[in-house]
Amino acid sequence: MPRDHHFADLVFTGGPVYTVDPARSWATAVAVRAGRIVVVGDDHDVSHLVGADTEVVDLAGRLLLPGFQDAHVHPVLGGTTMLGCDLHQLEDARAYADAVADHAAAHPDRAWITGGGWSMEAFPGGTPHRDLLDSVVPDRPVALPNRDGHGLWANSRALEIAGITRDTPDPADGRIERDADCSPTGMLQEGAADLVLRHIPATTDAEYLQGLLEGQRYLHGFGITGWQDAGVGSAFGPGDVYGAYLAAAADGSLTARVRAAQWWDREGGLEQLPEFTARRAEAAAVREGAGRFRAGTVKMMLDGVAENHTAAMLEPYLDGCGCSSGASGLDFIDPEKLGGYVSELDAEGFQVHFHALGDRAVRSALDAVEEARRRNGPRGNRHHLAHLQVIHPEDIPRFRALGATANIQPLWACHEPQMDELTIPFLGDRRSRWQYPFGSLARSGAMLAAGSDWSVSTPDVLLGVHTAVNRRGPGEEDARVLGPEERIDLGTALAAYTAGSARVNHLDDVTGSVQPGKYADLVLLDRDPFAGPAAAIGDARVLRTYVEGDLVHAAQ
Repeated sequence: MPRDHHFADLVFTGGPVYTVDPARSWATAVAVRAGRIVVVGDDHDVSHLVGADTEVVDLAGRLLLPGFQDAHVHPVLGGTTMLGCDLHQLEDARAYADAVADHAAAHPDRAWITGGGWSMEAFPGGTPHRDLLDSVVPDRPVALPNRDGHGLWANSRALEIAGITRDTPDPADGRIERDADCSPTGMLQEGAADLVLRHIPATTDAEYLQGLLEGQRYLHGFGITGWQDAGVGSAFGPGDVYGAYLAAAADGSLTARVRAAQWWDREGGLEQLPEFTARRAEAAAVREGAGRFRAGTVKMMLDGVAENHTAAMLEPYLDGCGCSSGASGLDFIDPEKLGGYVSELDAEGFQVHFHALGDRAVRSALDAVEEARRRNGPRGNRHHLAHLQVIHPEDIPRFRALGATANIQPLWACHEPQMDELTIPFLGDRRSRWQYPFGSLARSGAMLAAGSDWSVSTPDVLLGVHTAVNRRGPGEEDARVLGPEERIDLGTALAAYTAGSARVNHLDDVTGSVQPGKYADLVLLDRDPFAGPAAAIGDARVLRTYVEGDLVHAAQ
């Protein structure tokens, strides 16, 4: 028999429901029909919508929220890494070597051993050596990016294939780490990694699609219903994930809502614009059918990371003795040209997603947004700056003034070995206090979005929220607080992962809050974190994830 359209398909009762609407209001019940929210209120407001075929979920005091959205993530890269030699769950050099050996033995047919996910803190100075890889795989090339994707660990065979010797000069956008005799150690920083990556056989479309679906499954498990992929194009060596998204959008297997940030080739210029425009139109056409895919953003990577001193800083890094090193990081895109590039992209209706980690990179990005506004006027493209490890205090109010969103990765804002051993000593006390200034940004009126940068770090939103609120890592109650004045409250942190990221993704008209008329993209937790201590936020887990009222994840 046909369904009675008077009744709801799905009803939640027995709240709490944190709506994340503009008033940050609360409810106890939600009703869903045909994939959209029809009623938000108290239990009695939805009782007349419960029919014989209505699924009723008793929240029983567990928190219901809008589905989380990750504003900076690499799901296809993460998914394909999970299917390769995945080192993310391991923590020391010996475990990495054993895993590489086991993977090579299990896949004797693979010409290259690839994967990644090792942590810099497992090695002295954050730089592993080729000898360890040679000891377990001497006969085939091995190439493994680290967790943040800004460095590559290669064995001798990979260096040989790439032609990297003691006489190979450093590329302009990277560095070859060397032994005392100038021989390459096997650690390649930033653009130097491309010297090896270009020789790896390209990942096939089928492998990328498999990686996308594996990444999507994993992200749904953390309550994530939408994201911005921060590297669609030739961002990470040979191959391009764009086709996988198109295929999944067309056949309906893409259940998440995705905005692609098309990769800006830093060796190129505005000649890339026609391809960006064509892909944007192609993705929009598919989205009008079965898919949930848009490609209206361009990703510009302005600098590197602080741990290897490639993040662009206004003042030089310190050396091991606390004196100026004379090196202040790298500008991957010429700051003199950046404003013109961003202005043209803005005029063509593209959002720009900046990787800006050091304070010089942050200033360059803000200067470029300011130039675009001066040339074009406000165009509503919602440009955003990701990572923001160090922001000069004078630049904090510029976010609000320019309408630029601060795209934060909260999990990094705590004391841990990479911070304490590889970063703070080389920034010094003054700049270290400027790190991850979430509280200052929020108090200034800046708009916040949030993401994980997975596979750099876990996509577990609740761990990110925990760190944003506590400025300590989960389970680290006795650890020092990193910048206590930069804590944000629980509601603000959750809003960044929901309404804030939905706005960055140009989805705030249909998602990001629990309101009538919006899609029923929802996440159910196993508790109400508002009802417990801040130190326990990270203990919460996702029970269910819904997209348009359809269950896409249920905890086992």
